[in-house]
Amino acid sequence: MEKSSTLDYINQMFPTEASLTGVEPLMQKVHNEIRVVDAEILTAVRQQSNSGSKAKEDLAAATSAVKELMYKVREIKSKAEQSETMVQEICRDIKKLDFAKKHITTTITALHRLTMLVSAIEQLQVMASKRQYKEASAQLEAVSQLCSHFDGYRDNPKITELRDKFKNIKQILKSHVFSDFSSLGTGKETEDSSLLQHLSDACLVVDALEPSVREELVKNFCDRELISYQQIFEGAELAKLDKTERRYAWVKRRLRTNEEIWKIFPTSWHVDYLLCIQFCKLTRTQLEDILENLKEKPEVATLLMALQRTIEFEEELADKFGGSGSSRTVTDGFGETDGSESNNQTVLDIRKKYEKKLNAHQGDQVNDKDLAVPAAGFNFRGIISSCFEPHLTVYVEFEEKTLMESLEKLVQEETWDMEEGSQTNILSSSMQVFLIIRRSLKRCSALTKNQTLLNLFKVFQRVLRAYANKLFMKLPKGGTGIVAAATGMDGYIKTSDKDERMICYIVNTAEYCHKTAEELADNVSKIIDTQLADAVDMSEVQDEFSAVITKALVTLVNGLETKFDVEMAAMTRVLWATLESVGDQSEYVNNIKMILNGSIPVLGRLLSPVYFQFFLDKLASSLAPRFYLNIFKCKQISETGAQQMLLDTQAVKTTLLDIPSLGKQTAGAASYSKFVSREMSKAEALLKVILSPIDSVADTYSALLPEGTPSEFQRILELKGLKKADQQTILEDFNKRGTGISQMPIAASTVQVIPAATPAPSSVVSQPSSAIIASREDVLTRAAALGRGAATTGFKRFLALTEAAKDRTDGPFRKLFNA
Repeated sequence: MEKSSTLDYINQMFPTEASLTGVEPLMQKVHNEIRVVDAEILTAVRQQSNSGSKAKEDLAAATSAVKELMYKVREIKSKAEQSETMVQEICRDIKKLDFAKKHITTTITALHRLTMLVSAIEQLQVMASKRQYKEASAQLEAVSQLCSHFDGYRDNPKITELRDKFKNIKQILKSHVFSDFSSLGTGKETEDSSLLQHLSDACLVVDALEPSVREELVKNFCDRELISYQQIFEGAELAKLDKTERRYAWVKRRLRTNEEIWKIFPTSWHVDYLLCIQFCKLTRTQLEDILENLKEKPEVATLLMALQRTIEFEEELADKFGGSGSSRTVTDGFGETDGSESNNQTVLDIRKKYEKKLNAHQGDQVNDKDLAVPAAGFNFRGIISSCFEPHLTVYVEFEEKTLMESLEKLVQEETWDMEEGSQTNILSSSMQVFLIIRRSLKRCSALTKNQTLLNLFKVFQRVLRAYANKLFMKLPKGGTGIVAAATGMDGYIKTSDKDERMICYIVNTAEYCHKTAEELADNVSKIIDTQLADAVDMSEVQDEFSAVITKALVTLVNGLETKFDVEMAAMTRVLWATLESVGDQSEYVNNIKMILNGSIPVLGRLLSPVYFQFFLDKLASSLAPRFYLNIFKCKQISETGAQQMLLDTQAVKTTLLDIPSLGKQTAGAASYSKFVSREMSKAEALLKVILSPIDSVADTYSALLPEGTPSEFQRILELKGLKKADQQTILEDFNKRGTGISQMPIAASTVQVIPAATPAPSSVVSQPSSAIIASREDVLTRAAALGRGAATTGFKRFLALTEAAKDRTDGPFRKLFNA
């Protein structure tokens, strides 16, 4: 312990003087512990002294044992080397004997195989000479296996001689087999029943030979089978397009009659499959020559019949041999006109087709695996029928002629009207047009899906354009020519209630055609070859029908305007200057309302919301400005006449605003109502100007009709009945004020753009503002004077309308009430 720690320990043990009495006992205890420790140390030293001598003895003993072990290891190693030398001497002779035995065994085996090979070749030679094909086929395989054992002895003359002999024997067998097969199909097989078995055995020999021998044999057989076909159908009598079906009947009959005979061929050879491929290629070549050498265009019926029978034959081959490619529905190109007999035949064809598919599905598990091999390498669909493609223009021309004639007939038979309660509101001719187009598409897609289908699609476009033109020409038209222009009837369209319904039907029909044309294009693009799909487009045709819709709706508006001509003329014939009192609305207003009540409900029921809204916009943009201009056509208008006309204007405005509700199509009517209110408010403002006193007419005109022209203002003065001299004075005053009035908005805007920190000149700020206030107050004062002088019921209604105008948020008349 450190010194400080020792002192701390002593102070802790004896903190006070009284505690020093315990020093003696403590010292005694410490001495006892020291004696015990000393005794233990002495004992440990003695024991260590004794164990050191014993350790030396143990170390000496271990060293001696290690030396003895090393001696024994060296002795064992020496004995092992002596044993190895002895074993090598013993086995030296045995190894030589083992190698000798191995070589002798190999030689004996080779000689044995050589003997077998010589004997087998001699036997094979005898079998080949006797045409023992069944035994020779097995012998061929045995010789081939034996020859494979001597691949390493090719340089040996004897082996080379045997190989050459074997090669010659195979050549002899090949010639014998080809010679025997030349008799197949000559009728000998019916006379000699053993011939078929003999040829069946020959097929085993062919399988044992190289694959090229089998290919050559099958090719020769197919060529020989098709020689008669080539001779028959290259003759002048049968080398015609209308005899195409007989070609396929010939090969079907050949396959059927020779089915039993051809069973001699192994299934894996696919003889009938290869024969059909060669037949298709030969037939295509012959048909191409026939089509190219035609002096005149072929008859459509003959051409389509040949093409249809060709497609049917290709489908049969594809089903028989599992050909790849998508199946197509084959129907009669003129089946639509053949009546119930053709329909029954179509039903039978469909039934047979699906029964065949069902049987094929059920027999999948038992079919020979080899039968599926050809399907991966050849597609029968189109192998022959594609040669017709360049020559189908006559078919397209025939389809176009048929479609155009059908279109003319449908248009002639169209009633251009609908039975009451009809749900479609579409002309039946449009649905019939697309029906015959779909039938034509179905016929063509069953025959081809390449360029001919695209050409037919272009025919569809022309047919639909022609139908759009028929609809366009059916629309009512105005007068044309010099006489119509001279009498003001140029563009004058008069429509009856029936005409209006017909126009609505044309609009709906054009919309249906627009939509269905796009669907037709989508269907064709899915059917046609993918490389031609981008050329399928109906946008131009759709534009044609859109133009028909626009023209029909404009015609509808023009026809309705024509009905208003009489009422507008009646409005101008009223003696407004001599009217004594204001009463109910005038007769021409009632007639306008009657016209709209008779037409609008029918139009709202027949037109779709989109086109009804378009009609409303066109009607509002035509009728409201026309009513405004018609006021100028009237003769002199007195104050009472102006009040009555203002009442009529409000009635016409209310009637126009009620049109959406009258047609039961209020969706989207907000913009229409806003437009009508804005345009009719101009007529109201014009009449209020006419009502104003002479001395304030210029200010009222500038306030209510700020966009008015001096010529209109002059006409207003004429309507008020002022003389020329009085008019001249007011016009001069108006022209002087017109410059100031037109500059007021500019001056006001100038005040707004002056920065706040810049003091504005008093001439800029005070003069325009005071002019605006003075002008507004002056107009209001004179308008109030008009109210004090009014005595009739009609004018009180005018004042009520004027007061109501204060609450409006838009309209030119509200400028009078801006604070």
